[in-house]
Amino acid sequence: MQITRTSTLTGITRTLEIDVEPHEYQAWVDGQLIQYAMPHLTVGEREFLISGVTDEEWADAMGIDLEFAE
Repeated sequence: MQITRTSTLTGITRTLEIDVEPHEYQAWVDGQLIQYAMPHLTVGEREFLISGVTDEEWADAMGIDLEFAE
């Protein structure tokens, strides 16, 4: 599913393809905790849904080199 969000850090709007079913997304919109509605997503994917912030933006903001962060 294509999800469009505007980053709360940078104000940049991006669209990402996230592996989520419409009923999972709706469960979250209806109030279910995101980690229960979409447990298969990565932390970064869930953060993008919540705040629009990408892994790269978090890394830049925190001064982390993603290549060595894993």
